[in-house]
Amino acid sequence: MFDTTKLMWTREPLSYTIGDGRIEIVTRPHTDLWQRTYYHFRNDNAPVLQMRTGEKYFSFVVKTEFESSHRFDQCGVVVYLDSENWLKGSVEYENEQYQHLGSVVTNHGYSDWATTAIPASVKSIWYRLSRREDDFCIECSAGGVRFSQMRVCHLWDAGGDISFGVYACSPEDSSFKAVFTHLDVTDCQWLAHDGQQPDEA
Repeated sequence: MFDTTKLMWTREPLSYTIGDGRIEIVTRPHTDLWQRTYYHFRNDNAPVLQMRTGEKYFSFVVKTEFESSHRFDQCGVVVYLDSENWLKGSVEYENEQYQHLGSVVTNHGYSDWATTAIPASVKSIWYRLSRREDDFCIECSAGGVRFSQMRVCHLWDAGGDISFGVYACSPEDSSFKAVFTHLDVTDCQWLAHDGQQPDEA
């Protein structure tokens, strides 16, 4: 059972409710997470709701539902260590035709962004975030049964305790409600690699 009492805010949203198995976040305008790369600006004011763990192998599953309708509105999963070291997976609204399903990995103050376009009519996505020591895998699913890989990545400063959870933000002058349900932490569902063996030292 996912224990919401262990969740802690890094910046609170405009409003929120946390119940048994359900979290609602209403975003505050002009909030985002991004560091330096390409756009050259730095935004570090998005509300992040996380729990801390020293467990090196686990998976975190959550269903997201979102009423976003303004450019760059987004919500999803996050591992936020500090302002310059974090990762997020989310759907980011673009326009009435499409939105971006993607992920951002930020190491030592520089962000990247990997995306694929999905229809703007999609208003719900499941995520599975898995940790294997300081490596991470983000997966997504339409129905919470079959998950597809979005990203495999490394966080340089994630060797010890980390914090993980959910976030929602509105980078422009907008606000929307994001709902998180079916939260669960399980044994790591990202299996050890069974292909090419590591190079010998």
